[in-house]
Amino acid sequence: MSKINIKEYEKRCQDILEDAEVRFAALLDEWGKILAGGLKENINIRLTEEQMDSICKELAARVEKRKKYDTDLGRVKYSMSRREHVVIMSFPIYEKVIMIVAEPNVNIDRLAYRIIEKLGSQWGEFFGK
Repeated sequence: MSKINIKEYEKRCQDILEDAEVRFAALLDEWGKILAGGLKENINIRLTEEQMDSICKELAARVEKRKKYDTDLGRVKYSMSRREHVVIMSFPIYEKVIMIVAEPNVNIDRLAYRIIEKLGSQWGEFFGK
């Protein structure tokens, strides 16, 4: 377990939000509370505040549940679901998670690569560094 620097992740989320295909980028705690980041300005996320809160909680719970397979399968690098109107991605960061909501026809692997680059050094092993 590692201490997360919220200010550092606020900057990283803002960097991710500069990507034209990203609508929402936030650091969530293990219960789905937004600690940093959020919605890009002038973007319709298609959800009410209550729905967004619920999705954040559900995503954090799913990320936590996946950890039970880490020993056998390795840690999750990222996970995604492609819906008709958005793509939702999660990137576990220690005991927290980065949640991304992106445009529906985004190239998932290219976007994931760009996000991982912005997340920094703990992702070096993803590229075999």
